[in-house]
Amino acid sequence: MAETTSATRRAQLQAEHDRLAGQLAELGVDRNSFDEGFADSGQVTAERGEVQALVGTLRETLQDIDAALGKIDEGNYGLCESCGNPIAEARLEAMPAARLCIACASKRH
Repeated sequence: MAETTSATRRAQLQAEHDRLAGQLAELGVDRNSFDEGFADSGQVTAERGEVQALVGTLRETLQDIDAALGKIDEGNYGLCESCGNPIAEARLEAMPAARLCIACASKRH
């Protein structure tokens, strides 16, 4: 990958990492603000479940971003983890933390 593209991808990934880390921090504060005395405990439980699901998704995305940043450092960013072929530039533009080429990702779904 060209040096300028690598720097651009690193900047995109780092910005997304920082944004998601900020969201996780906000959710950590908000998670403790549920009203335990609320009359509808079912709603409180549902809200907690939604927050926990969101936190799980954010953490998974952060792991993907950290892996992509590590690949940039190792010099193997943009290669499919399954088949080893290059991931299409358009896919990396849309999903900079993509681990799989479109063909391998399609096989998994």
